[in-house]
This record gives sequence, C-alpha cells and structure tokens, in this order.
Amino acid sequence: MHPLIPADDLPSLDDMVEAMVDRNVRRIHVLAWRDLEDPEAGGSEIHADAFMRRWQEAGLEILHRTSRAQGLAKHIHRHGYEVIRRGGRMSVFPRTALSELTHRMGRFDAVVEIWNGVPWLSPLWCRRPRLLIYHHVHGPMWKQIFPAPIAALGRLVETRLAPPWYRSTPTVTLSPDSYQEMIDIGWPEKQLSIAPAGVDPFFSIGETKTDHPSVVAVGRLAPVKRFDKLLEQMAITRRRISNVTLTIVGEGPERPRLEQWIQSNDAGDWVTLAGRVTNEELRSLYRESWLITSASLTEGWGLTLTEAAGCGTPAVATDVSGHRSSVLAETTGRLAPIDELGEAIADLLTDDTTRFLLGFNAEKRARELSWDLLARQVLAPLYRQVLQRSS
Repeated sequence: MHPLIPADDLPSLDDMVEAMVDRNVRRIHVLAWRDLEDPEAGGSEIHADAFMRRWQEAGLEILHRTSRAQGLAKHIHRHGYEVIRRGGRMSVFPRTALSELTHRMGRFDAVVEIWNGVPWLSPLWCRRPRLLIYHHVHGPMWKQIFPAPIAALGRLVETRLAPPWYRSTPTVTLSPDSYQEMIDIGWPEKQLSIAPAGVDPFFSIGETKTDHPSVVAVGRLAPVKRFDKLLEQMAITRRRISNVTLTIVGEGPERPRLEQWIQSNDAGDWVTLAGRVTNEELRSLYRESWLITSASLTEGWGLTLTEAAGCGTPAVATDVSGHRSSVLAETTGRLAPIDELGEAIADLLTDDTTRFLLGFNAEKRARELSWDLLARQVLAPLYRQVLQRSS
C-alpha cells in the first residue's frame, strides 16, 4: 500500500506547528533551485509557495533560499516568508551549504530540501531535523538535457549515491509512480511518503467553450515537455479535424525551434504561442478549451492538467510517470503513448458525450485536491521527526 496519509489521520496544521514550536523548532530554511517569480518557474515553484505560505500563516518562520535570477532582487518578502536569491544555477548549491554552516542566513531549526536534479547534500552538513521533497526521478531527462558525461554523472548521483546519503532523511514525493520509481532505484521505503499536489479554487468552471475544437498546452518550453512532438501529433489530429486549434502557453529555450516548425509547416493559422500569461488569462484558456494536453517525457505530477480539470476541462496526455496520477485514465481524461497522442486527441474531440463526462469527473476530482491538505502532508514527516528527537 502506498503511504498516502488520509486527512483524518493527520493532526491539524496549527497543532503540528504548535508542537514543533514548543520543542524550539520554528525557523525553517527551504532550499530550492528557483522561486515563484523566477522566469523559469513552474509547477515545483507553485508547489513550494503553496506549503510555505501556509506554514508561515500557522506560525513557522520560513526562509526560502534560491539561485539569483536576472532582474530580480536578491532579498524580498513574499506571502509572509523571506526569499534570498544568491549564486548561479550551479554555484548556489555549495554557496548555500557554506552559508548554512557559517550561519550567514541566520539560525535555522530545520531544513527542507527541494531536489530539482542536483542534491543540496543536507545530510552531510545538517544535524538538525530535515526533510527532502523529491518531485520525480529524472531518469531519461539527463540524456535529453545534458552532454553524455554530465548526464552519466547526474544519473549516477541520482540512482547510486543519493539513496544511501538520504537513508535517514524523511522524503516526500507527489505521486505513487514517483514513489515506486524511487524504491526501484534503492530509496529506503520506510522514509517515503506521498503528498499529491493541490488545485487552487481559483481554477473553476466559467466561460463557455470555443465554437470550434480547441486544445491548450501549458508549460515551460523546455526539451522535457516535448512541444515539438506535440506539434507533430496535433498535425495528425488536423487530418481528421481540420478546424482544431492549439494554444501553447509558456516561455523557454525551445521557443525558436517551435516558431521555426510553425513557419515551415504553415501552421500559423492554427497554432498560437501565447507566451507567459496572467492567471486570469490562463484560467480563461483552461475554461474555453475543449481539451488540455501534455506531451511531457516525465512529470512529478502534471499540475496544469489538474488546474484545467478544476475548470471542467479533461486531459489527453502522454502515459508517463506523474500524468498517471494527475489524470485518472478514462475517468478524468485519457493517456496515450506519444506516437498515438494525436489520434487520442482527435477521438475525444469528436466524442461529445465522453468528453463532457470526463470534464465533469475532472472538475469533481479537482475539488478533492487541496493545497491545505498538502501543507499538512508535507509537514507531517518533519513534525514526527521533531517529536521523536525530543522524546
């Protein structure tokens, strides 16, 4: 059985925080590669902000340590917690460890490490309560993003070195798929727990659907998202549905390649690269689109899919880790291999009855996914560690 803790078996967030503060654990340092306002921010940063702001509101003091980003201040306060941005994308790791050892960022009573591919190695320098948040095993992403030697090193760290290093560190992941993948590479099962991502009530049913078949895809324009493959699959969809449109929301390094594909395939009349949009604009796109899709190679969860579900829009996505938890196959959407995605999209666009039912179920299920519950589930392993240390 997967270690997903039912809400009824958890203390309230206020009770956990009160117990921790009573045991002199109040100031928490949360280490992450990026923060919510970073130009490259995505689901991981939304996830971190969701639990940090709730922990802070319950009485913990949160310092969020990340790498610097062009145009952003080095030190800010957001949603009640403190954000410090120093160091480059790679130098942030040793700089942060040194800062913690020398207390340059002030005292801390516990550390939460968010692993975005490179470990912070907190077990080597932190003797206080600590927690690891591990969204997903990166696996094939290493070869896709890095040259072979670096990819091999990253894979070695993730699969061989990290599990022993973190054998005594409570670890939270988002989905049963990620949980099983971590066990498969040697992660200590007794340290693992699952906390599914939430859906903000802001993402709700509203505008009517477009008068033509429409599909939306949201995410950073990075290789792992495979937007190039999505364009190819949507071209297959158009062989059956000539008036279907695709809107891609997001920015990233793959944009020039996507623009070139659109130009070369004379697709400007049916593909829109919307770039970054406001939350209100994003919600409108979720609401009015007939489907949301994702061609990702791997995901920790698939947050955009459940956000769209909150707006009553079902998903057709690749059958990969993370998507299998954010999309309940044949209940809130459909899953397909990447080379069958276009046909799966066409099938659902032409089946009004099934699409309506999946959208209804998707919205119902989204209302069960709570950021408030996630904040409790993520804190619970740290809370238990604090209690054990003080007993």
